[in-house]
Amino acid sequence: MSRRSAFLASALVVPIVLAMSFADRLVYFPVGPHDATPTALGLAYEDVHLQASDGVAIHAWFVPAEESAATPRAVAQRPAVLFLHGNAGNISHRLDKLAVLHSLGASVLLLDYRGYGASEGTPSEEGLYRDADAAYDWLIARGVAPAEIVPYGESLGGAVATDLAARRPVGGLVLESAPTSIIEVARHHYPYVPVALLLSDRYDAASRVARVTAPILILHSPDDEIVPFAMAEELLAAARGPKRLVRLAGGHNDGFLVAATAYREALRTFLARRVHGAP
Repeated sequence: MSRRSAFLASALVVPIVLAMSFADRLVYFPVGPHDATPTALGLAYEDVHLQASDGVAIHAWFVPAEESAATPRAVAQRPAVLFLHGNAGNISHRLDKLAVLHSLGASVLLLDYRGYGASEGTPSEEGLYRDADAAYDWLIARGVAPAEIVPYGESLGGAVATDLAARRPVGGLVLESAPTSIIEVARHHYPYVPVALLLSDRYDAASRVARVTAPILILHSPDDEIVPFAMAEELLAAARGPKRLVRLAGGHNDGFLVAATAYREALRTFLARRVHGAP
């Protein structure tokens, strides 16, 4: 390669690399300090400190299910929802959903990805998958059976939850406002931008969901202004196991509130078999 050709090549590559670095920073919007803890809901919780397979220290909250005369199973045998949040904020911003899940009889492990909340590191697609694995392994070590683990993926977390459920045995998978991939979301909003060249992270849930054998519950609003409802339909079509799509109302971030009754009932039905120990 001549000196002139090498210069022209670098002149093209450097802006693309810089653009990719900037684009990836637009995927993640982590918040550090927690605004509250589960005690704000009157719930006892455990601070959990994990280490991902690459050595990054990860923080989570574990809120155990409450025992009752109606559901006398040991806590380790109750459904354990592994909550994987979206790309913004931290776990302290998901207390409303924690309240619903806990009221339905589940234990809940809320995971802050690397770079979020009290977790160390910098977020990346591979890193978030490692974080989810560390949380799954912690539940297993705690005595929770794989069939009782239910990954719950919110928005971007839907791709993380799908990846986990495609690789590890689980009892179910919940996808709320989840994209088929962030590339497709970016293409939807920026149709004239070569987003596939600019984004290094893909979060391609559509290619993984067919490998999930556990039952799948998809929650999505047709009015979602960020992740098109058509993506929920695509995920539903690609899924091969037992599956259900429930239409919510409202926007991307408030559908669970606007359609609170439908949201709660869908989760209650989905978790009921494990909560009550039915076959």
